[in-house]
Amino acid sequence: MFRKQDNTIQKIIASDRATELLENGWCKADMHVHTTCSYDVPACKFTKPENLFKKGLADGLDFVTFTDHDTVKAYDRMGWNRDKLSTGVELSISDMQNVGHTVHINAFEFDKSQYSEMETIVQKKQDVYMLLDYFRDNDILHMYNHPFWFKPGEKPNIMAVPELAKHFPVIEYNMQDLKQKNFFSMVLAQRYRKGMAVTTDSHTGRIGRVHTLAKGDTFREYFKNIEKGRSYMMIDEPIWKHISHEMNAWVELIFNMEKRMPHEGDYSTGVEVFDRVVNLVGRENRVKHPHIYNMTMHLAQQFFVSGLPFLLYRISKQPQVSRIGRVVNS
Repeated sequence: MFRKQDNTIQKIIASDRATELLENGWCKADMHVHTTCSYDVPACKFTKPENLFKKGLADGLDFVTFTDHDTVKAYDRMGWNRDKLSTGVELSISDMQNVGHTVHINAFEFDKSQYSEMETIVQKKQDVYMLLDYFRDNDILHMYNHPFWFKPGEKPNIMAVPELAKHFPVIEYNMQDLKQKNFFSMVLAQRYRKGMAVTTDSHTGRIGRVHTLAKGDTFREYFKNIEKGRSYMMIDEPIWKHISHEMNAWVELIFNMEKRMPHEGDYSTGVEVFDRVVNLVGRENRVKHPHIYNMTMHLAQQFFVSGLPFLLYRISKQPQVSRIGRVVNS
């Protein structure tokens, strides 16, 4: 099924082919999912860790993991040793000396004390290579998230990305990012013989809409097969449609957002203008001005479903995509 010399070339398959593999003992997981414990996830019943866990299992995921932004509160709530739930976190490390911009990394299969040590490296040392050494020394599974997505406001050092990719066992194909950027990530995975995994990176509870297939009786065995290229990526819809669905779901959640619990922290999109809009459509305005509220929600949904926001985003990123292409192909 896999040629030895091509063991890092990941194949994208549709759901019908994925079903055949699952019937023959393969497993599936979505290894980048956010819950209400992430600051940028709207609080609602669909995005609470307990409900996402149940949904993932009900939809046939063999392993569930939550990768909230720099927090493991979901595991504090649900337990650190729960069957079919693997520990995970998305670490944001701003290494300006070695890289020049913020890098996002998913880590898996660690305990609470190890997370504390990782947190110290991320926050105080700010050294991505020290963090990678820690992963290897402690046998912690890890993945390079969306290599060509960059934090708004930062000037990325694109030249550093290919060098950094050499040090990861798995590179992510992220459905929230542009197809061209994911293509360049695939080029790096093939060039350096790395595994590749597709993820939803969902912030709206759409867990498992894409998933990576590999064999393994445990999450660790499953991940190790992905490292070796013995895996497939199930993608049924184009990225633009996936993002449009995610945006539409986000709008609906924002307009029906519940009050966040103290352990979840304050909600923020990370963009000040968007945060102001979210405050304007809060629960209080829904009660005071229901007609205006409903009309605003309808217009927002129509706007996002139209695909125009994605088109504008794609156009704005074309100069960056061109620069990435020159770096990757040089």
